[in-house]
Amino acid sequence: MIPENEYAPYYKSYIQLIESNEKSLLDNLKHSQLDFENTLRKISKEKGDFAYAEGKWTLKELVQHIIDTERVFCYRALCFARNDKTELPGFDENFFVDNSNVQNRDFYDMLDEMKALRISTIHLFESFSDEDLLKIGVGSGNKMSVRALGFIFSGHQTHHLNIVKERYL
Repeated sequence: MIPENEYAPYYKSYIQLIESNEKSLLDNLKHSQLDFENTLRKISKEKGDFAYAEGKWTLKELVQHIIDTERVFCYRALCFARNDKTELPGFDENFFVDNSNVQNRDFYDMLDEMKALRISTIHLFESFSDEDLLKIGVGSGNKMSVRALGFIFSGHQTHHLNIVKERYL
């Protein structure tokens, strides 16, 4: 599906999670969000502060991590699609979560935010031409295509949804 030269080896597990379903990039974005939404909306608001073990993220922190990652990576996709050759920095996911103020947020409001963000992501990727999707840029010191970033969103969300199902429910 996605050639390995379009993404860093770190992201291979995310790509592999969705490669077998043979859906398009946009269908993956839609379906992974729908699965995420359908599963997490069944969880009580109070369980948003639950972590399955000491030192692990709460459900709200996990959702915030997915939101933050998608926002950062959407910016990368936009820059790469627009031929910006600036090497973009990485981000420390734990630092972002630690400074996110999730303890004062409503779990369902965060799910609404994720849904709105994914709708925005889908519109962004709908705006890209086939040529744009193949453009390569550098983020976190790694070459990535716009197309790979779109698939990574779905695989990343699916990865964390699997963890929710295994360890939080």
